[in-house]
Parts: sequence; C-alpha cells; structure tokens
Amino acid sequence: MQVVEQALCVPMKRFEEPTLGFFSREEMLAVIGQPGLGWASQRACLLPALMDNTGARVSEVIGMKVSDVVLDAAAYVHLNGKGRSVPLWRSTVGAIRAWLRLDTDLGPTSALLPNWGGQAMTRSNVTQRLALAVKAATGTQPSLAERSISPHALRHTPAMHLLQSGVDISVIALCLGHESLTTTHRYVEADLAMKKKALARLQCPVTPVRRFRATDSLLEFLKTL
Repeated sequence: MQVVEQALCVPMKRFEEPTLGFFSREEMLAVIGQPGLGWASQRACLLPALMDNTGARVSEVIGMKVSDVVLDAAAYVHLNGKGRSVPLWRSTVGAIRAWLRLDTDLGPTSALLPNWGGQAMTRSNVTQRLALAVKAATGTQPSLAERSISPHALRHTPAMHLLQSGVDISVIALCLGHESLTTTHRYVEADLAMKKKALARLQCPVTPVRRFRATDSLLEFLKTL
C-alpha cells in the first residue's frame, strides 16, 4: 500500500502538447462544399457536415446506423462511442434526407455512410475522403494547402466554434463526450484569438509608480522603538 501511495505522489511528466488543428468557419464550409447529384458527391459532403455538426470521433461517424438518426421536429443523432445524443442542424437534416432519398437500399441497420460495397467506411476511407475535400477546398481557401490536417481536426472544429461563441466548457465537454473537463480545457488554451482579445484588455497603469519616502517624524518615531 505504501508503494502505491509513493507512486501516486510522483508528479506527472510535463511535456508540450501539440497545437490543436481546426478549421475556421469559412474553411469548414469550403471543405463541406456543395453536393452534386451523384452518390459519391452527396456522401462526400455529408461526411464532413455530420462531423462538423456533432463533433463525433471517426469511429463514431463510421459506426452510425440509419436507425441512430431521428429526423423529427427535435432532430438528433445517437453516437454509440460514449452513448450520447447530439442535436442536428436544419442544414444537416436536409442533407441526410436527401441522402436517404438517393440511396434507397439503406435499411434501419445499415451504415448511414457506407462504402461502395455497402459496408461501413473504414478510417482510411474517411482520411482519404477528407484529403480530397481539403484539396478541392484550397481553390477558395488557399490557407488549407499549407497545413497538415487529420480527420480529428473536424472534431476540434465545432468545439472551438462553440468556445468562441461563448458556450461554457462544461457544455462543450458534454457535446464531445469528454469524461474530464481537463480534456476540454485544451481548447481554451488553443484559442489564440481569445488570448489576444484578453491581452488587449490589459492596459498600462496611467499613474506612475512612486517610491515611498518616510517623513522625519516617522523616522524619529521608529528610532525610539
């Protein structure tokens, strides 16, 4: 028992965490793009749109089934990774409805975003689709060409946008399925715009700093002590 207590007292190793990559709103809209009439085009747009809306992990997105999506008045999608439900935007609901009308072979137990063989997409499929979407988006957003972007950036993006909109980090943690607020606090540290705004509020003191000078009477009094 003493060995365990000693081990717990050892401080965790400090290390510099990598900067979180995320898209601006303009970059995200460019990555989502406008869906065409074809099957591949609509799936290519729905994939990043769903990830932007829900902040889902790649495993949660490829694990979505048609039955996990509810498109009623209070539309939402159930994510099986951490067992949470996330509301859907009106634009996302419209995209899902159009997708389900296009692919009539999808049943309740089918993967919502299948591959060409009708099975659930793999991580490599998602990475490849994102790379193609980012490449296409560089035409209107040249800044994307200078960055190394992973699918996890689509999970960071809605978190950063919620934070910048003034949403409390506890709500963001709930949406992302974080078990600890420590994980969510990384977004606070990564938001350079918020840091710059906070530093801009700091102003130099107007009144000059003056050195205290004791009076002769005070000095005489201190000598008597």
